[in-house]
Amino acid sequence: MPHTLHQLLSRLTFRQLQVFLTVHECRSYSRAGEQLGLTQPAVSSQIRQLEAALELPVFEYVGRKLYTTAAGERLAVTAAGIFESLKNLQTDLAAQQGRVAGELKLVAVNTAQYVVPYLLKGFVAAHPDVTVNLRVVNRAEALRRLDDNEDHLMIMGIVPEDKPLNVLPFLDNELIAVATKAHPLANAESITAERFLKEQLLLRESGSGSRLALELFCQERRLSVTPFMELGANDAIKHAAMAGLGVAVLPRLSLRAELQLGQLVPLPVKGFPLRRSWCVVYPKSKYPTPAMSAFVDYVRQNLKQIAASFHEQAG
Repeated sequence: MPHTLHQLLSRLTFRQLQVFLTVHECRSYSRAGEQLGLTQPAVSSQIRQLEAALELPVFEYVGRKLYTTAAGERLAVTAAGIFESLKNLQTDLAAQQGRVAGELKLVAVNTAQYVVPYLLKGFVAAHPDVTVNLRVVNRAEALRRLDDNEDHLMIMGIVPEDKPLNVLPFLDNELIAVATKAHPLANAESITAERFLKEQLLLRESGSGSRLALELFCQERRLSVTPFMELGANDAIKHAAMAGLGVAVLPRLSLRAELQLGQLVPLPVKGFPLRRSWCVVYPKSKYPTPAMSAFVDYVRQNLKQIAASFHEQAG
């Protein structure tokens, strides 16, 4: 016979439901364990206890692939609703106490990963009840997520002009031309953009923020950009430049250690550095959660302190 509600409540735990939802999302016991900080046997134990309480299996293997049973799919909907209600409860209770709580889902483009932690340090100290989830993606994925309204806030440099967005610039983003100190241009007093572009140019993939900034710079001067090599991450470009494969245009903030150690040197290219701004971005139609509003307010009210902390780090 099915358990009564009282019996079910006495046998189910929030931990079991949390583990279940994580396995359901990851479609893997091992990946769920990595995400939760549990061993695979511990995850399996939680799922067995859950299935014993329900008297029904929630997962099944077909071959080596894990599938959710019909009972598991129904449980996933219910459990997700329970946790969403708990998040809302946490937010409401915190508001009654004059605090801000809840989840803040942030997305940052790859190059912004160097700046976001310093933003979060002060914010988390001021709002310890907010749970921050940060995802770092490339620009193409960031734009897709922005279109699909998947996140609360986005940190990016070049903001699309064809979308109705709220934009809060918070920090200068200097893009500088660099090469190794052994490069023939390293000792030049002045370099024209045309001369620089004739070198073996290391670039990010088409559509990335740093490449787009360089392309806009060249469009204004009717210059063409021809990459010698395309790489999928700024760190890869940085190491390629350090290896002497060519010249690059990268955010100054991502090069602090390499510049201080002399592994890379800035090139005096006319028109450089390219100046953009890091911005907090979200759709104008989006209704802000308390955590969203708190983060935007924190950034707006601490612009000078944020800039000072970065200049201190850069020094």
